[in-house]
Amino acid sequence: MRGLKVRGGNKGLAASGAAMAGLAAVGVFTVACSSGGTGVHDEGAAHADVVAKATPSPNSSPTSGAQKTEGANPVKLIMSDPKVSERVKADLKPCARDSYPLDTSYGNLTGGTKPDVVVNVLTCGDAVGMGTYVYRDNGERYENVFAAEEPAVYSAIDRGDLVVTKQVYAKGDPAAEPSGEEVTTWHWAGGKFVQQYWVRNEFSRSVGEGEAVVPEPSSTSEN
Repeated sequence: MRGLKVRGGNKGLAASGAAMAGLAAVGVFTVACSSGGTGVHDEGAAHADVVAKATPSPNSSPTSGAQKTEGANPVKLIMSDPKVSERVKADLKPCARDSYPLDTSYGNLTGGTKPDVVVNVLTCGDAVGMGTYVYRDNGERYENVFAAEEPAVYSAIDRGDLVVTKQVYAKGDPAAEPSGEEVTTWHWAGGKFVQQYWVRNEFSRSVGEGEAVVPEPSSTSEN
């Protein structure tokens, strides 16, 4: 399997038909990049590789971050957020007991006095991203300053920027084999997220087809 990222980096796990059908029903990708503006943009995220590449934000420490994020309950943030679609809220249920399919990151994205919160909503079975959101503490509550909803979308904090990755499917692509991925870096400036970099990676269809033929090393003789 190429491109589709699942929990734990297991690239051999194919997304189930039921899960992808549920994701397809989401069908909307909305980016909210400021406290008042919204727009439509075509990017998203993948899970394992983004986490592996993500680095902590500067000017933060594990102890101070732990003290300042006690009030950030990711489940409550998602369920009480009017910018989160009803479809995502309806699908957000515990996978086992009280264990919700959420990945949560804390870091300095918007230059506030408290760490920002990045929440990724996943499917239980395949850990495929359904939506990703950024919350900023405005002094009174956490407000949504970024939202993206689309199958196979995932965000991570990298050096103080938000990196969003989305799997790209062409017509006829199997669910487990996207044609590529788009990676967009967003930087906070002037009270909103501004697109800084965009990269599209297209995957080769020839890799993995057939059996590999490894030439044998040539023999040498010593006198």
